[in-house]
Amino acid sequence: MTITPNILEETSRGIQSYAIEDMMLKNREIFLTSAINDQSAVDTIKQLMYLDHKSADPVTIYINSPGGSVISGMAIYDYIRLMRSPVTTVCVGTAASMGAILFLSGSRRMMLPHSKVMIHDPYFGGTAMAGQKPLELKEKLNDLMETRKMLAEVIVEQTGMSKRQVLNFTKKDTFFDAKEALKVGIATEILGESPKSPSSGEGDGFQPVGKEEIPF
Repeated sequence: MTITPNILEETSRGIQSYAIEDMMLKNREIFLTSAINDQSAVDTIKQLMYLDHKSADPVTIYINSPGGSVISGMAIYDYIRLMRSPVTTVCVGTAASMGAILFLSGSRRMMLPHSKVMIHDPYFGGTAMAGQKPLELKEKLNDLMETRKMLAEVIVEQTGMSKRQVLNFTKKDTFFDAKEALKVGIATEILGESPKSPSSGEGDGFQPVGKEEIPF
């Protein structure tokens, strides 16, 4: 069972207890630390809607997610990109798969020094292909390729990498540490270091990190 810590605060009405998530929301901070699915998307969008309606002040989203549903993740991504409030995303552990796409939604993207981002092509999970007829399989594969193209375009737009670079990275699970992410434009700064202008030029000698095990 997950224990949610409370914060005690002395007020004119005595000692008050607040859930830490409530205090963070008051400070316009949101944590996204679970798999991305319909429920986590609804919960996150509700918080973003509340904050954006309240004011146009900056919002910070802390991300430590293994990824999940593309549809649910893109719902969050699209809402963030439509907000009047500027959004900063912070990778505090691993932003993988759709977690990486959500990390890219921020206009300012920070990483802790030892955090990582992982990008890869979308794929069918579970029994999605079981019992499918040939034409049904072909349609699903066409949809998957369109999704691959769409996600690659998001990465290109947000990082400045070429589409060829992106597709070369996403053909396998490619991990970037903070310095590598900064170099290719995935991150805009590393917490604790002075902001630098990321370089996304081809042929600069960058080699992606190899494949690792990660829950999805």
